[in-house]
Amino acid sequence: MSSQKTNIRTSLLILMVIVAMAMRLVNTQFLWLSNFTPVGAIALFGGTYFTDKWKAYAVPIAALFVSDMLINYMYTSKFIVFYSSSLWMYSCFAMMVFIGTLIKKVNVANVAVASIAAVLVHWLIMDLPFLYGTMYTHDLKGYGVSLVAAIPFEKNMLIADAVYGAILFGGFELAKSKFEVLRPRKELAL
Repeated sequence: MSSQKTNIRTSLLILMVIVAMAMRLVNTQFLWLSNFTPVGAIALFGGTYFTDKWKAYAVPIAALFVSDMLINYMYTSKFIVFYSSSLWMYSCFAMMVFIGTLIKKVNVANVAVASIAAVLVHWLIMDLPFLYGTMYTHDLKGYGVSLVAAIPFEKNMLIADAVYGAILFGGFELAKSKFEVLRPRKELAL
């Protein structure tokens, strides 16, 4: 693929990630939208479409990092670079990008399965009881209580992955069908 084609494709992918991540700032204004964010869909999208895998990780994680700083500033009036569960959160996000790299054929079934896997990764890791200090006991019972308490949030994340995934994946697939410059070389040979 020529560098101009690569730049156009990469630029559009980055723009789509930024626009989607901006929606994360909207949900902070409405409590009922708690965890209804595009982060899972963005991770899967980046993993699926960036041909340079370092960009697949760097672009979504950088977007998450910047949006975290902005959200933290909205709540605390301070730019907080890292918080107690940052490493866990960014590790989950990187795993979601990896799941996206496993999508070889974009279709509703593959994206849905990847979305479920991404939410499960988030749920099982981000609800470890020790991440919440003394809120839950640090044993299997505490983990179970934490997992149950997180169900409404994870449900919102799953719905958000479906909505944002449809917009991101569907939008890019539609754009690829109309503009050859957005297709990677291997698709052009088919």
